[in-house]
Amino acid sequence: MPDIPMIFHIALPDDVRLFHENGEYRCASLESEGFIHCCDRTQLQGVANRYYADQDELQLLLVNPDKLTGALIRENTMGGSELFPHVYSAINSEAIISIESFGFNSPERMGLSE
Repeated sequence: MPDIPMIFHIALPDDVRLFHENGEYRCASLESEGFIHCCDRTQLQGVANRYYADQDELQLLLVNPDKLTGALIRENTMGGSELFPHVYSAINSEAIISIESFGFNSPERMGLSE
């Protein structure tokens, strides 16, 4: 099986709770911007530091882009040159490989600084 590069989404606990209830993942940006913000492994530390530095109650979704039923577009909507994966639909449950704690003391988040 080929090694498929996964994408990541930093999620709020209420959005993850609703995912478990409804079977698809949605968040506020899907309604307000039309897509769900994601990032590659190499972008994860920068995204966490820029947007979630003071937030401890977070979850990290590991997403297989090949299993998404919606469109995945790599783009920069802020005018820069770095491209970020954006999912233009709810994320279907088959595409979510795992959901991990992403709080300050979680292994996943602490491992970013190493």
